[in-house]
Amino acid sequence: MNLFVAGLPYDLDDAELMEIFEKFGAVKSAKVAMDRETGKSKGFGFVEMVEDSEGKEAIEHLNDISLGKKPLVVKQAEDRGSAPRRDSGSGGGGYNRRDNSNDRRRY
Repeated sequence: MNLFVAGLPYDLDDAELMEIFEKFGAVKSAKVAMDRETGKSKGFGFVEMVEDSEGKEAIEHLNDISLGKKPLVVKQAEDRGSAPRRDSGSGGGGYNRRDNSNDRRRY
């Protein structure tokens, strides 16, 4: 079972994330999302539990507890194919007319 985990402390690493979830069963992988430019944590990550029942137990016990300043959000991760990709070329890119009181031009 793949889990999405948000609200992580920014100093938490992959090994610490894995350690938290190993209390509920075997963990196949644990990955904290990192910003490519800064190399710092984005405050969320993904954990893959070997058994679905252990993943559900982890959700039940860890969701809404605080590890730092924010409560954790732990839920089953959505399938990657269900969300549209940003680089797919669809949507966006249109003309955006903003109402700016300092800009009195007429369009």
